[in-house]
Amino acid sequence: MPKVSSITRVLEIIEAVSYASKPLSPLELSQELDIPKPTIHRLIQNLVDDGFLTVDIGGGIVPGKRVRNLSVELWQQRLFFNERQMILQKLVDELKETCGIGVPYHMNMIYTNRAQTTLPLQIYLPVGAKSPMWCTATGKLYLSQLSTTSRNKILQGLPLDKFTKNTITDIDALNAELDRIATTGIGIDNEEFISEMVGVAVPILDKKSRYLASLYLHAPTIRVSLDELLTHVPRLQQAAQDIQALVYDLQS
Repeated sequence: MPKVSSITRVLEIIEAVSYASKPLSPLELSQELDIPKPTIHRLIQNLVDDGFLTVDIGGGIVPGKRVRNLSVELWQQRLFFNERQMILQKLVDELKETCGIGVPYHMNMIYTNRAQTTLPLQIYLPVGAKSPMWCTATGKLYLSQLSTTSRNKILQGLPLDKFTKNTITDIDALNAELDRIATTGIGIDNEEFISEMVGVAVPILDKKSRYLASLYLHAPTIRVSLDELLTHVPRLQQAAQDIQALVYDLQS
């Protein structure tokens, strides 16, 4: 059997942790990657010290700050950024309202792509802007995709501030809302983040049907109701599939 380099093992650990649907224990990583336990513990500690991995509250291994930053930077690579932007612009040309993409970043959602409506009344949330998870269509959609354990850990760490009269700040009520979104696959912001703004979001998935990002559409209520926005969900889902095709090319 050919000798596996330390660099390869490090990259395999980062890859396994990044792809995992839940935090992994050192033992699970040792068994999955066929790496001796003393070696896996040493490599994990080095990766934690360097910020590539971190240990969650339950002792599981999860991606660290440097891996999260890298994932956002890779998503923002100019070639694929421009291709996604073309898909979004076509969507805006058809629907006449602002569309964009949000990804989870630390305890927020960050906007990585955006195509703005040309209509005079607009809500401006530029690329790079961060928004709360618990009261946006993009963030609630992301939370709905998590396991119950992971979701509850994140919810316990969120401030759950009340931005509008519609913001859901009770954890039980929010969990019920997230369960409903998990069933429909459609994130909804019913004036929960910004008064007189409604939004919907659908997931962008990878080849294994895992959540990657949220594709959103939002508008001021003076022009569009939430029910009217929901009629555009099939077109949003089609655009999400077009973006997924770009991701599939990367994963081939």
